[in-house]
Amino acid sequence: MDSRSHTHVTAALRLCLHALLTGLLALAAVRAVGGDTPHAGAVVALTLVTAGVYGAGALAGAGARAPSVQQGALTPSVRPGTRAAALWLAGLCALWLALLVLSADALWVAFPLYFLQLHLLPTRWAVPAVVVTAAAAITSFVVHRQEIAPGAFIGPLLGAAVAVATVLGYDALFRESERRRELIVELVATRAELAEAERTAGTLAERERLAREIHDTLAQGLSSIQLLLRAAERTLPDQAPATAHVRAAREAAQANLAEARSLVRALTPPDLEHGSLAAALERLCARTTAPGLTVRFAVSGTPVELPTPYEVALLRTAQSALANTVRHAGAGRAEITLSFMDTSVALDVVDDGRGFDPSGAPVDERGDGGFGLPAMRSRAATLGGTLSVESAPGQGTALAVTLPVAVPAQGGERAA
Repeated sequence: MDSRSHTHVTAALRLCLHALLTGLLALAAVRAVGGDTPHAGAVVALTLVTAGVYGAGALAGAGARAPSVQQGALTPSVRPGTRAAALWLAGLCALWLALLVLSADALWVAFPLYFLQLHLLPTRWAVPAVVVTAAAAITSFVVHRQEIAPGAFIGPLLGAAVAVATVLGYDALFRESERRRELIVELVATRAELAEAERTAGTLAERERLAREIHDTLAQGLSSIQLLLRAAERTLPDQAPATAHVRAAREAAQANLAEARSLVRALTPPDLEHGSLAAALERLCARTTAPGLTVRFAVSGTPVELPTPYEVALLRTAQSALANTVRHAGAGRAEITLSFMDTSVALDVVDDGRGFDPSGAPVDERGDGGFGLPAMRSRAATLGGTLSVESAPGQGTALAVTLPVAVPAQGGERAA
C-alpha cells in the first residue's frame, strides 16, 4: 500500500496493537504456569521469543510513518510488500504456530496477527492468510479441548471478518479523504488561476477601451487640427507674420499625433504588437488545438494597414469564434479567411461542426465565456460594420464580420 502521512489516530491504533499482542502473549504464559500446563516452560520460552521478534520489528520501525490503520510500527526495511516484511511475518507466524501446538490459549494471538497480515501483504495474499490463520486457531481449539462448539468457529471467524472489514474500510475512507484533499487543493489553485485570468482579461479590456477612446478622440482630433493648419499654412503668404506660428502649431500637432499613435500601439493586444493582423490570426490558428480539429488560415486580396481598433475588433472576433468552435461545435475542420476589398475588410470563420439555431436560445447560454454573438455584433457596429451568422443543427457554422475601410486622406495624410 502507498505510504501516507503519520496521524495521531494511526499512532494510537499502533500502540493498541502492541498492547494487544503483548497482553495476549503474557496471558498465554501466565495461564501455562498457573494452570500447571504440560510443557509450561516451553510455552513461556516461546512467548518470550515471539515477543522479542515482534518487539525487534516494532522498535526498529519507531521512526517510520504509518500510512493507514493496518500499517503498524514496522521498520523502514520491513515495509508492506517487501521481502523483509514477508520473512518477518513468516517467522512470527511460525513461532505462533509452534506456540499454538503447546497451548490452546495462544489462539487469541490470531487477532493481532490478522492486522499484521492485512498490513504487510497485498490484499490478494492477505485475505487468504487471514483465513488460514483463523482455520489454525479453530483447529487448535478443537484439538486441545477435544470438543466442537459453535464458539470455536464463530470467535476466530468473526474476529477475522471484523479485522478485514475494519482495515479495508478504513483504508477506503482514507483514500477517499486523500482524493477530497487533492480536489480541494486543485480547486483552490484553479480559483487562483481564474482570478488571475479575470484580472488579466480586465486589464486587457481596459487597455483596448483606452486605445479605442484615444484613437477615436485625441488622435482623430489632432489629425484634423494638423490638416486644418496645413490648409491654413498654404493659404497664407510666405512672408505673413502668422505663417511661422501656424507652422509651429502644425508641427506641435503632428508631434502629439505621433505620441497618441504610439500610445495606442502600446495599448493594443500583445498578439498585434509583433506583426500584422494576418500574422496574429495565423498564430491564433496555429495554437488553437482540440481533438480531431484542424484550423486553417488564409488571406484574400491585397493586405493594407488597418486602424488599430479594426485590428483589435477582428482579432477578438476570431478568438471568440474559435473558442466557441472548440468548446461547442465538435468540428473536425475550421477555416479563418481575412479578405481585403476596395472599400471594406471582412473576416470569415467557418467550421463543419454540429451547428445551432441562431434564432433559438440566446447565444450567451452556449457558455462562450461572455463574449458571444451580441458582443461581436456590438463591436462591429461600433466601427460601422456588420456581423452575419449562418448556421443550422448539423450543418456547421459560418460567421462573417465586415468593416468599412476609409478612403485615404488627400495630400498624403492617412487617417489615424
